[in-house]
Amino acid sequence: MKTTSIKNLFKYKPSNSYDFTLKPSHNFQVNSRKLKEEKEKKIDSNLDLNLKYLKNKYNTLINSDIIIREFSLTSRNKEYKAFLIYIDGMVDSNLINRFVLNPLMLRNSNNTFDGTIKQELTSQTLKDTISIEKVKKIDLENYIYLSLMPQNSLSKKNKFTDIINSINSGNCALFVDTVDVSFDIDVKGFKQRSVDTPQNEVVIKGPQEAFVENIRTNTSLLRRIANSSDLIIESFEVGKISNTKIAVCYMQNIANSNLVEEVKYRITNLELDNLFSTGQLEQLLEDNEKVGIPNLLSTERPDKCAKFLMQGRVIVIVNGNPYALIAPAVLIDFLSSPEDTNLKVTFANFLRVLRLIAYAITLLAPGIFIAITSFHQEILPTELLFSILASRESVPFPIIFELLLMELSFELIRESGLRVPSPIGATIGIVGALILGDAAVTAHIVSPILIIVVAITGLSSYAIPDFTFSFHLRIYRFLFVFLGYTSGLLGIGLGVYGYLNLLCSMKSFGVNYTSPVVPELGMGPTGYFVKPAWKYEKRASYVLPEKIISAPKISKKWKI
Repeated sequence: MKTTSIKNLFKYKPSNSYDFTLKPSHNFQVNSRKLKEEKEKKIDSNLDLNLKYLKNKYNTLINSDIIIREFSLTSRNKEYKAFLIYIDGMVDSNLINRFVLNPLMLRNSNNTFDGTIKQELTSQTLKDTISIEKVKKIDLENYIYLSLMPQNSLSKKNKFTDIINSINSGNCALFVDTVDVSFDIDVKGFKQRSVDTPQNEVVIKGPQEAFVENIRTNTSLLRRIANSSDLIIESFEVGKISNTKIAVCYMQNIANSNLVEEVKYRITNLELDNLFSTGQLEQLLEDNEKVGIPNLLSTERPDKCAKFLMQGRVIVIVNGNPYALIAPAVLIDFLSSPEDTNLKVTFANFLRVLRLIAYAITLLAPGIFIAITSFHQEILPTELLFSILASRESVPFPIIFELLLMELSFELIRESGLRVPSPIGATIGIVGALILGDAAVTAHIVSPILIIVVAITGLSSYAIPDFTFSFHLRIYRFLFVFLGYTSGLLGIGLGVYGYLNLLCSMKSFGVNYTSPVVPELGMGPTGYFVKPAWKYEKRASYVLPEKIISAPKISKKWKI
């Protein structure tokens, strides 16, 4: 019995579990020469070679959404082999049937025409040595392009890379035997989000349209608001694999040419495989990427972009993303709202004062609180000091622990409120703010005065119009908390000095970040506050626009 149990103990038993190990592929490095040759490969006049290449390129034996439609087209009573290739779900099948296959396959007056076009021949031409047979012979490529394809958006491509990019964007490609070009036909029909109200930049008085994910819809919104032939929209592609379309928009006679060239230079000198969002592009274009302070303004509002266009800024739109980038951006742009120009001057300036106060509270309030309670209790009124001491009498933890605990809890509540489903998002905020806060005070984990400071700081961060700028204030706030806890108000003062020094040393596309407040150039709008609409006679000089005058000295001529 003992021998059997010992044998069973040491007996080999094969494992029934499947152990998968990921091994490196032998083809993970692609030959750069092969990629270059493939990029420059041109379309052949042999239809079978083109068909074989595209089937191999798109892996049609595996991909189920790649459709290749082979057929014979009629041209001047002759039949030629041809095929269409497109991606199912990205095209409109009705457009292909009505405006591509019907004119090419069905017999009609165009594809059966074989006249001698005598009307186009002058008497002098008939006297020449050109025979009637040569006159009848019309190039098949131009005949299809000019006579057989009733499409408003039709182009000819002679490289496979160009036609593949068009197919991937929702077009279909027509290949015809004996023709060494492909016809790029715009038949897009994929589903896309309609223009809706802004979600993150809400205004009460102003336009209620926001960008969507389609680049052409976004450029049309921008052009409709700008309403000028001077608006230039140039297209670029970024990403060796994704080939993401990017639109650079600017006003030709207003934007500084050097600024436009700098933006295009940075975009065209990006070496990466893919690009999917304006957030990625912002990191790739900004000057000071390590300090965490945004250098480019991101917005979902086309009306806001149009206003900056008229100031001489450059707008960058990325396909597939409902946000646009504005370059250059200065500090006051992140504290401004599109609603400022739609309100009266008094109201707009009152809101700007509130945002400036919210800026200071978000950045400094927790640090100043911990500095005063730890080092400078003598500056507080006696009654307030006794109240703070009484509230902290039963709290066993140091104040730095309390503050970090509540700050991190508030950030967790904010993040969870964004991530949970919308119907219970408000509930999460109420539970976190009221129940957990009250429970923490009752359990003597934190003091009530600290909860008030953290709550006011959190509310102030929501008053900052730009999300990325508000985020940077939330990060820098912890730095000031550390300085206040270790060095008191002296540390806070040194931190403010270093922060202001950092802001003054930053530049966005060659423009000082603190413009137009520092340095004050003396032309155009200067300062932080809003002026009346009839006082904006000059454009801001810190972007050096080509046209500085935006309105005459007296714009309200009806008063004269």
